[in-house]
Amino acid sequence: RQSVTKDTFRQYRILGKGGFGEVCACQVRATGKMYACKKLEKKRIKKRKGEAMALNEKQILEKVNSRFVVRVVLSGGPGSRGGPGPALMAGLGAQVSLAYAYETKDALCLVLTIMNGGDLKFHIYNMGNPGFEDERVIFYAAEICCGLQHLHQEGIVYR
Repeated sequence: RQSVTKDTFRQYRILGKGGFGEVCACQVRATGKMYACKKLEKKRIKKRKGEAMALNEKQILEKVNSRFVVRVVLSGGPGSRGGPGPALMAGLGAQVSLAYAYETKDALCLVLTIMNGGDLKFHIYNMGNPGFEDERVIFYAAEICCGLQHLHQEGIVYR
């Protein structure tokens, strides 16, 4: 098996930013397959004493296999109360999992299956009138419950 490094991928545009770094689109050079690369900057992790959280996130992403639990955007950013961790995303029906992990001199990199469609906050505020119809809210709430149930079955407590 060949080792994975930053040279395994072509880096593209930034998809999001957060308290520990950024997420960008990337492509495996050998296959052309697209992913999201979450770069956790080592300096920021150390400054915020987030070493255990970063390792925990990697372990959770390796373990979790549910279409109701996704992790593409960075937590720990402005307005966030927590550090890295799985995110519950409703209504998108795409499974996101850890495909590769590697480190550079400056960052820990988690390469995840990419999920198109944006985040739920975008859809709430930018799709016509703010908010959703009741039926859609009920559907999303049920999906979030399924995500929480899966995490708890795996022994993971979500904040």
